[in-house]
Amino acid sequence: MSTHSGPGSAEALQRSWAEKRVLIAGGLGFIGSNLAHQLIEAGAVVSLIDCLRPEYGGNEFNIEGIRDGVMVKVADLRESETMAELVHAQDFLFNLAGQTSHLDSMRDPWTDMEMNCRAQLSLLEACRQNNPAMRIVFASTRQIYGVPKYIPVDEKHPLAPVDVNGANKLAGENYHLVYGRAYGMHVSVLRLTNTYGPRMRVKDERQTFLGVWLRQLIEGQPIRIFGDGKQIRDFNFVDDVITALLLAADEAQADGSIFNLGSSETINLRDLAELLIEINGEGVIDQVEFPPDRKSIDIGDYYSDYRLISETLGWQPRVNLRDGLARTLAFYRQHHEHYWP
Repeated sequence: MSTHSGPGSAEALQRSWAEKRVLIAGGLGFIGSNLAHQLIEAGAVVSLIDCLRPEYGGNEFNIEGIRDGVMVKVADLRESETMAELVHAQDFLFNLAGQTSHLDSMRDPWTDMEMNCRAQLSLLEACRQNNPAMRIVFASTRQIYGVPKYIPVDEKHPLAPVDVNGANKLAGENYHLVYGRAYGMHVSVLRLTNTYGPRMRVKDERQTFLGVWLRQLIEGQPIRIFGDGKQIRDFNFVDDVITALLLAADEAQADGSIFNLGSSETINLRDLAELLIEINGEGVIDQVEFPPDRKSIDIGDYYSDYRLISETLGWQPRVNLRDGLARTLAFYRQHHEHYWP
């Protein structure tokens, strides 16, 4: 848990979250499980729901160390009776569930729609009918902006997704905002950029290319870069993302708002690979041609303007890229057998 003072500090979390009842959708996944660890430490009463589909990010090892302190329900958000039971009497819902693979969404758009649209409506209906007073934070994505017309990208940037996943995530975001406006529900939206850290899916590229790079390093394989590697990105360590989620849930001024996350550090992919190799102490890069299916949905350079959440909620990214990568690499060196064969 973060130890700095101010928003998101251990002291503030303990005051705000002790004995609060919290439901995390996608709770066995990357961000959801890290959030659960922090909330348990802060004294919250935590329930997790996850479908545990093998192609998604859920992993039971992600709650190692807190397994006895959380209630886990393996179920689908579309199971209305289950959702009605789970949302009842909760104080907060963090909605981190969904399909994240851009390529999978193009190959199988119907499943992506089911997970990122229908499942979201099912969850929101359960909340509306059984607990409309709970506070809800939805994890959206910078992918909905598509190819940037200007950078850094702020919340007023046009929305033009380049793939089915982005289009469906945008629909899910709008469902949440509509329910907030129409039914007076307490909803806020965070548009995440490249989140990384312990417990992310690394056995394939369904969640993040960076995870695959970490696995390649640990296995002694070359880091594979598509194209010239000059695309610029920003990255957030998962602890900083959790602080933003908690602030958005806890602060009334977040109601009905959309916030970008982001970082003051930007880096191109080639330099990122070289930084990883430097931290690791060894490694090589293999630059290859962009596969056509990836090139057609690549967004080029991207980094976020996150001034709105900074000015409104006092959020700032605090973990620098080098330290975050070192911590993540160390985690997978210790626990890799739980994350890939």
